Amino acid sequence: IDMESFILKDEYIQLDQLLKALRMVSSGGMAHLMVDDGLVKVDGFVEKRRRAKIRVGNTIEVSGKKFKVIAQAELED
Repeated sequence: IDMESFILKDEYIQLDQLLKALRMVSSGGMAHLMVDDGLVKVDGFVEKRRRAKIRVGNTIEVSGKKFKVIAQAELED
């Protein structure tokens, strides 16, 4: 699976907000359904908390896509 990067500008982002930011869903409600249905993995494990705090270093897997959460500073190196 190709791994894309998501640049985190804050300390963390809630999982439902991240799914919207990644354009994997068009609404928070859809994000909640995906999480409830066990379709989202964080670091290889199914994450059932809709508002789980996603931080730099986490890997998100959804709909056959993988995203690595990186800090803005990592781009500047």
